[in-house]
Amino acid sequence: MSQKTNAFTKFSTAVAEYSGRPVAFALAVAAIVLWGITGPLFGFSETWQLVVNTGTTIVTFLMVFVLQNSQVREGTAIQAKLDELILTSSAENEYVGIEELDEQELKRITEILKEHAQSEDDRALHEKISRAAERQPTGGQ
Repeated sequence: MSQKTNAFTKFSTAVAEYSGRPVAFALAVAAIVLWGITGPLFGFSETWQLVVNTGTTIVTFLMVFVLQNSQVREGTAIQAKLDELILTSSAENEYVGIEELDEQELKRITEILKEHAQSEDDRALHEKISRAAERQPTGGQ
């Protein structure tokens, strides 16, 4: 990992952590209240309105990238942990990589798993999941 990438990773993690805290929300509300209070001082001018519009647009634009970076890294880490649990347990290895299935396939697998939560037939579950994921069940299990 390059030094620039590592610096951005650290930065985006810190921003995501701090921006989700109540104090960050309180500061944002305070800034908007302060802006609103200054309206009469500036005659509610177009420039006065432009300041808040520009500021909030810039912050929103930059936060999208910072938070997306954090979410992608967290999602990838969680997926790696789940894959490791699958591979080191008695779970079916066909579950590894199902996050790449389309939405309908994932919904069908979720329905099958909910149904299975009320039954005890693991082999039938394995076959249903394999069919839902359009994969062939592996032999020898």
